[in-house]
Amino acid sequence: MFERRLQTLRSRMTDAGMDVALITDDDNVYYLTGYNDYLHMEFGRPTILVVPRDGDSLLITPTIDLNSALASARVDRIAAWNDGMGAEWREELPGALKGTASIGLEPHHMPPLVRAYVDELTTGQTITSVTPNLADMRMIKSEQELQLARHAGQVADAMMAAGRGAIADGVPEYEVAIATSQAGTRKAAELLAAHYDDTDMSPNTHFLQIMASGSDIVKTHHRASTRIMRRGEPVFLCFCGMTNFHRFKLGFDRTFWIGDAPSDQVAVYEVAVASQKAALDALRPGVTAESVHAAYAEVIQGAGFEYPFRCGRATGFSFLEKPQLVTGDTTIIQPGMVLAVDGSVSVETFRAQVGDSFIITEDGWEPLTHHPKALAEVVL
Repeated sequence: MFERRLQTLRSRMTDAGMDVALITDDDNVYYLTGYNDYLHMEFGRPTILVVPRDGDSLLITPTIDLNSALASARVDRIAAWNDGMGAEWREELPGALKGTASIGLEPHHMPPLVRAYVDELTTGQTITSVTPNLADMRMIKSEQELQLARHAGQVADAMMAAGRGAIADGVPEYEVAIATSQAGTRKAAELLAAHYDDTDMSPNTHFLQIMASGSDIVKTHHRASTRIMRRGEPVFLCFCGMTNFHRFKLGFDRTFWIGDAPSDQVAVYEVAVASQKAALDALRPGVTAESVHAAYAEVIQGAGFEYPFRCGRATGFSFLEKPQLVTGDTTIIQPGMVLAVDGSVSVETFRAQVGDSFIITEDGWEPLTHHPKALAEVVL
């Protein structure tokens, strides 16, 4: 799978007249090589994948991570570098770029230190972006990726069910986060054991739980806190960061109430649900991404609320991929895409959001996440 992806990238580079590509986004390094960066942060130790149009692929990675790279990276050669020894990660780059006329970079995903050194090395070469080529490659998921997406959906469903079960009067928010993390980890471990021969892939969920209750519900990306939830309050649960199975990400969120729901909040919630339904009614192969957003926005504005943020986004090995369901994105929706689709309305003292993820099929879509949205099902 990884070899095919590298070959596809090389074909695209040939079409674009690109001699070499330097890949520094860790999600793209994983997509092309299978090398899983567990650190998942810029830690002053660059990892660089060098893909020549003709020639051997090269992974430049810190010595501290060499054993992991040797175990998982599907590349022709690995060059390890150590802190303070020689030229460190710079050692291989002059030779990799020598004699090239066109260099592809990921301008928005390259550490500034690496970009500054590449600029020093270039002497008249054309610098272009390889990002559009990678984004287009990643839009349509393979059968292996779609299996990951379906399993990620099962993990998300387990987390939502556990979160719902933990919400109650007198319970602190962080207890909900503990329940969702445990449920997601256990479901992921079950799926890994049953379907995958990969003992290095961790089942543990990560990323802080996005949730808010009471008056904090207007804080869209609030994290679980020590706040005590009370009867009559709304509670928002979002798993857009935590649903991350075998590195495949999904979007999934719901709004609940404890005990009863105020009528003014119910009215807002019903518009949010209707806006997601409008988006899903419009979602199918052959339409533009922005037309799905337009259907969702029309419901929200038609109900007298302000123009909303984007309706959704593609997901995969990154939290945000191409396309986005937003005004201005004219990408044609195609089978094999995986999209998170939201319905959401915000007012001064309350916000309601429901969101799910879907695989685009030949004639519509297949849901990946499942949880009731009917009012009777979300008042706990």
